[in-house]
Amino acid sequence: MRFFLIVCLWLGTLSLQAQSGRTKRPVEAARPYFPEAGSWQVKDPASMGMKAALLQEAVQFAIASEVKNPRSMEENHYRTFGKEPFGEGIGPFADRGAPTGLIIYKGYVVAQWGEPNRCDMTHSVTKSFLATTVGLALDKGLIRSVKDTVASYVPPIELFTHGEVRRPAEDFGQPQMLYPFATAHNQTITWDDMLRQTSDWEGTLWGKPDWADRPDADASKWLNRPRAKPGTTYEYNDVRVNALALAATMVWRKPLPQVLKEQIMDKIGAGNTWQWTGYRNAWIVLDGQPVQSVSGGGHWGGGMFINAWDMARFGLFTLHRGNWNGQQLLSEDFFRMATTPTVPKPDYGFMNFFLNTDRKYLPDAPATAYCHIGNGTNMIYVDAENELVAVVRWFDNKQQNAIVKKILAALPGQP
Repeated sequence: MRFFLIVCLWLGTLSLQAQSGRTKRPVEAARPYFPEAGSWQVKDPASMGMKAALLQEAVQFAIASEVKNPRSMEENHYRTFGKEPFGEGIGPFADRGAPTGLIIYKGYVVAQWGEPNRCDMTHSVTKSFLATTVGLALDKGLIRSVKDTVASYVPPIELFTHGEVRRPAEDFGQPQMLYPFATAHNQTITWDDMLRQTSDWEGTLWGKPDWADRPDADASKWLNRPRAKPGTTYEYNDVRVNALALAATMVWRKPLPQVLKEQIMDKIGAGNTWQWTGYRNAWIVLDGQPVQSVSGGGHWGGGMFINAWDMARFGLFTLHRGNWNGQQLLSEDFFRMATTPTVPKPDYGFMNFFLNTDRKYLPDAPATAYCHIGNGTNMIYVDAENELVAVVRWFDNKQQNAIVKKILAALPGQP
C-alpha cells in the first residue's frame, strides 16, 4: 500500500509539472502586419486602444496648419528658390493638392485625410529614396564601403544631347566628357560624405553651380572660398545631392528609378503611379543608351512625384529597418549607418533621415524617432518605439512638433 501511494504521488507531481509547463509557456508575439499590394487594412482607432477624439483633433490640427505658400509648385519656386543665381526651373512642376495625411499604427490605417491617392511632388523626401539606392549598391557589393572615395567608382561621362552631332566652333578645345569628381578636393570625397551632406563638393552640374544653391550672403565667398575638408562641415546642398545621384547611376549602370522599383517599391506593394524624374538637361549616354540622371528633390523641379499611400509604405519599410514581411530588402547595416548622427550635425544621419538626437528636433517625440522631410512640408514620421508611421503633407513646418505631439497623445497609455 505504501508503495502504491508513493507511485500515485509521483505521478501526480509529474502531472502538475506538465500542467505548469503548459500554463507558463511564453506567449508568442503577434506577427507584424504588412499590407498587401493594392489594399491596406483600416482599423477603428478605439479598437486599437487609441483615444479617437484626440486622434481626430490631431488630424484637424494638421489640416488647419496648411502652409500658406501657393499650391502651384512652379509659382512657389519663383517666389523662393527661383530667386537664387541660376535659379530657373529645369524640371517638371505640378500643382499640389490639399493638406493630406495617413496615420499608421502597428501597420494598420487608423486615420486618413485629404487626397492620399494624389501623386504630388514630395521634394526632399526624394533624398531618402536616393540613399536607399546607394544602400542597395552597398548590400550587393557594387560599392565596397561608404569610406571609399566616390571618384574611384565614376568613369568619364558622356552627355547626351538629342539631335546634336557637330560641335560648334566655340566649343573647340573644351572637355567633351563630364568628370564630376576630378578636382583635387572632389577626389577625396567619400560616399559617406555625400550621404551626410558633409562633402563640400565643388563644381557645376546641370547648369547649377554648387555655390548658387542657398548662396552665402557674402557674394565674395561664392567663387573663391577655401574648401572644407570632407566630413567636417555640414551644408544642405541640392547640387551635391544631384552629383551623388549621378555617381550612383554610374555604379548601377541603369536608371535609379528602375533600381528602386524592382528592388524596393514593387516588393513593398507600392503602386504604379509614382514617378522619379530628373531635369530636362540631365541626360547621359550609358552603355549606348540615353539615360536620365534623376534629381534628389524638387529644388529646380523634378524629383519624386508620389501619393501618400506609397510614402506610408516606404515609412513602414524603414520602421522595420529594411524588412518587409520577413524579407530583408535592405540590410540592417544600412539603417544602423543611416540613423547614426553626423558629427557636424547630430540631428542628421544619411539623407534625408532627420534624427531626434537628444530630442532637439522633435522635443515631444522619442529620441529614437526620425523623419524623412521635404519642402512643402512633406513628412514621413517614423517611430519604432510606438509602432507608428505618420505621413503629413502640405503643412507649415513650424507646426511639425505640435502635429507629432498631438498624434502621440492619442496613443494607448498616454495621460
